[in-house]
Amino acid sequence: MSRLRIFSDDAPDVPLLTSHDGDEIARELATIGVTFERWQASQPVSPGASQEEVIAAYRADIDRLVAERGFNSVDVISIAPDNPKREEMRARFLDEHFHKEDEVRFFVAGSGLFTLHVDDRVYEIECVKDDLIAVPDGTTHWFDMGPEPNFVAIRFFQQPDGWIGHFTGTDIAQKFPRYGQN
Repeated sequence: MSRLRIFSDDAPDVPLLTSHDGDEIARELATIGVTFERWQASQPVSPGASQEEVIAAYRADIDRLVAERGFNSVDVISIAPDNPKREEMRARFLDEHFHKEDEVRFFVAGSGLFTLHVDDRVYEIECVKDDLIAVPDGTTHWFDMGPEPNFVAIRFFQQPDGWIGHFTGTDIAQKFPRYGQN
């Protein structure tokens, strides 16, 4: 189940708001320019489906988003708990960073934890199957896929070289619970 928790950035143990309601999550995130949507597949997606099959199942929503936001490429990433590089992959995203393009992910299966740092607030969003999150360029954040990552996500890119993180050097991400610890 999707979840949003909002904290003061100096109080990681005391949420100011907790919600599992998709409409409320979308409204709260919209106040900071973040898009949160729920999508439904137009056809069943089987475990182990190819990138082409996954994209075909969500083609109408993908095409709409590409037209609205000018994305140049779309791909599918799949990470399983037995991935031999899971610790290295997880560590890559755990520190606060930002991008010079929107970071847009749609969860086809599994889950992950996006944490955004905006002004003096921290917005923790647990994204699960059928959730789309679009984090505007320049928004500081971190992502935790957990110690045993298990997700399939559609990624959207404007730049041909894809994901480039610009790290802030702060330690704020270490002050908040990791995925699965909360």
